[in-house]
Amino acid sequence: MSSRRRTTLRAVAAATVVIALAAGCSNANSGANKGGGASATGVLTLGKPDGPQTNNSNPFLNTSAGATLGYRYMIYEPLAMTNMIKPTDKADPWLATDWEWEGNFTKVTFTLDARAKWADGKPLTAADVEYTFNLLKKHPALNGNGIPFDGVAVEDGKVVLTFKESQFVNQNKIIQTFIVPKHIWEKVENPETWPNRTPVGSGPYKLKTFTPQTTTLIATPTYWNGKTKVKELRYTAYNDNSAATTALATGKVEWSFVFMPNHKQLFIDKDPKNHKLWFPSGLGIHGLWFNTARKPFDNPALRKAMAMVVDRKAIHIQAQATLYPEITNPTGIPLPAGEPFLAPEYQGANTKPDVAGAKKLLDEAGFKLSGGVLKDPSGKPVTLTFTDPAGWNDYITGLAIIKDNIKQLGIEAKVKTQTAEAWGVDVANGNFDATLHWTNSGATPYDMYQNVMDGALLQPIGKSSQLGNFGRFKNDEATSALKEYANAKDEPTRTKALHTLQKIFVEQAPMIPTAAAPIGAEYSTKNWIGWPTEANPYAPPQHTQPSALEIVLNLTPSK
Repeated sequence: MSSRRRTTLRAVAAATVVIALAAGCSNANSGANKGGGASATGVLTLGKPDGPQTNNSNPFLNTSAGATLGYRYMIYEPLAMTNMIKPTDKADPWLATDWEWEGNFTKVTFTLDARAKWADGKPLTAADVEYTFNLLKKHPALNGNGIPFDGVAVEDGKVVLTFKESQFVNQNKIIQTFIVPKHIWEKVENPETWPNRTPVGSGPYKLKTFTPQTTTLIATPTYWNGKTKVKELRYTAYNDNSAATTALATGKVEWSFVFMPNHKQLFIDKDPKNHKLWFPSGLGIHGLWFNTARKPFDNPALRKAMAMVVDRKAIHIQAQATLYPEITNPTGIPLPAGEPFLAPEYQGANTKPDVAGAKKLLDEAGFKLSGGVLKDPSGKPVTLTFTDPAGWNDYITGLAIIKDNIKQLGIEAKVKTQTAEAWGVDVANGNFDATLHWTNSGATPYDMYQNVMDGALLQPIGKSSQLGNFGRFKNDEATSALKEYANAKDEPTRTKALHTLQKIFVEQAPMIPTAAAPIGAEYSTKNWIGWPTEANPYAPPQHTQPSALEIVLNLTPSK
């Protein structure tokens, strides 16, 4: 999944220790809970357990407060709006009324909405879009998706992008790019470090006030795309899960994403009529990555046997409190979002543990079970260390379950915790046996598989791999299939390549999928209605995703 989503998820999985909130933080929501409620004053309250924020609203920096809290999506707009939980659906026009791909996805032409304008009243033109893409081309630090821009031009009032290679797999990333005003950004000396403390976008909201605890946005009266029912957005940064959960339970926060092991008791039961949650998934997953450059984990039979005994149902219930969507298919592709992509041989397949089958596979591969201890073909006992950051409770519980599962095969494991920073360095450098980690996500399963299996990302142990393939998985057939998928000129070729990737993933088991990556949220219908639901899945409900803007524009007062 993207680093942006991963930051969100890991923040809510931190240890829950009650810490008193600063007075300014608690006061921020007081007005929303008096008299007729938040909707009576047009206020929507949001919160996250990320701690005090630094005043930075640069939309291209995933470490900014705008990214962490999610308010950048209310200020800056994309060319088109995609739906991550329905990845095969066509995107909705936004700043662009139309876009056309040509030359096997090496050229795209955008037709802009003539009504669009900036919050300061100036028109949004093709020159702004051209400037934005050239900005990303010139500054890799702002180009978080690594799009290989080549030509950027304006032709007959339309914006034309050209590329040296097919951008089929990057379509959604390109059309979702934030557009920024040229007349402001061209005066910035170093946009890579610019905090952008008075952001001007084309979206329906502008920044009113910022404090480390609370950020307030107000509606722009002249928003080009219509009027908004929500007149004010208040984002509160709580210190931990406990404080954010309490705020949700008491109604001080109406929209958030907080990991709650006992969500029914802590949240739903406090107001069964209005307190709701929905945690759908896209096409990203969590899983146990193996370091395939270390023995005996370079043996695919061992990895596959371990995958065959992992109890995903137990992980779903015990580690993830049923909040994260369950993985039920051995390809790792989350369902139902990935249903259209499944190869025929894996349709209907399941991940039910098969201990007997795993033991048979190991025996055939030369592993021997002696005195309850599994020994590799060289006669050495199979042992390993699981690593993940301390406090990431969902992951640590998941590792404990996997440890018990593989003990049935005679494999002894121990769990080691680290600081998140140290763990991140070790994962990038290949200094681990196995670790629970996430994958990228995209419009197709390509992003997930490419993140795990692409030989083009392969680095030797000790050299940092920032873009993926942390497990040092080397398989020429997988690398070739990924390249073929990305550059295919027709759908049958792409389908064939994707089916090949599924087969390699299942049989070689470079990682064990344990859960679909959730893009969900808790919310309240007491003051606002119109939220996305399983019955009306027009957007993923998480407020740190691009479609959060679409949700806010869809909300209306409940009374």
